[in-house]
Amino acid sequence: MKNYTNTYIFTFSAIMVVVVAAVLSVVAMQLQPKQKKNVEINKMQNILLSLNIQASKDSAMPKYNRYIVDSYVINHQGERKEGVDAFSVNLAKEIVKSPENRNLPIFEASREQGEKQYVIPVRGKGLWGPIWGYVALEDDYNTVYGTNFAHDSETPGLGAEIATRQFQKQFIGKTLFNEQGEFVSVDVVKKDAPPDAPHAVDGISGGTITSNGVDKMLKDIIGVYVPYFKKKQKNN
Repeated sequence: MKNYTNTYIFTFSAIMVVVVAAVLSVVAMQLQPKQKKNVEINKMQNILLSLNIQASKDSAMPKYNRYIVDSYVINHQGERKEGVDAFSVNLAKEIVKSPENRNLPIFEASREQGEKQYVIPVRGKGLWGPIWGYVALEDDYNTVYGTNFAHDSETPGLGAEIATRQFQKQFIGKTLFNEQGEFVSVDVVKKDAPPDAPHAVDGISGGTITSNGVDKMLKDIIGVYVPYFKKKQKNN
């Protein structure tokens, strides 16, 4: 009787595991489209924030379609690549490639008065994990129009401050190239960057490693776009 009972319990448990797994699999498949849409909406919101445009979940897609008039991918030589969707590019996968093999997305925005901005996605490493965001440039491909940074696990009150508008707004009006036309990026300095410094902002007090991560992220990622910026500046 004991053997029969143990066999019964084992069989019943195995069946339940299979049933529960099947149910969870079905639920996951049903939720997948919704989860994918939420990820896409969040990405639209973040791109818009770099352009200093606030958007709720409901308004993100209409505003994105209104302001983002074009998106494309270039290579490290500044040439457009055909057949690659800029919105679908996974920067986490791209940055592990050598620069000459990367897909480099650009999102082109247009405002009511015809002004244009160009949004560049960036990604790097903070103290505890990845950091990422978007940098919007004016149509001189030099002046920062806006930024939006985020993180996965930086310390609240310290490195996590990169996600605050107070930190991000410092970048507005800063320039990527010096007077000689050399790419210098925007330095995130330890403290006391002069407000009128064209290429520097204040880092986060107590968040040195995260600040250094933002500094390196901008230099490494935006630096690969320089050939494209140079071409556009020459044409302008």
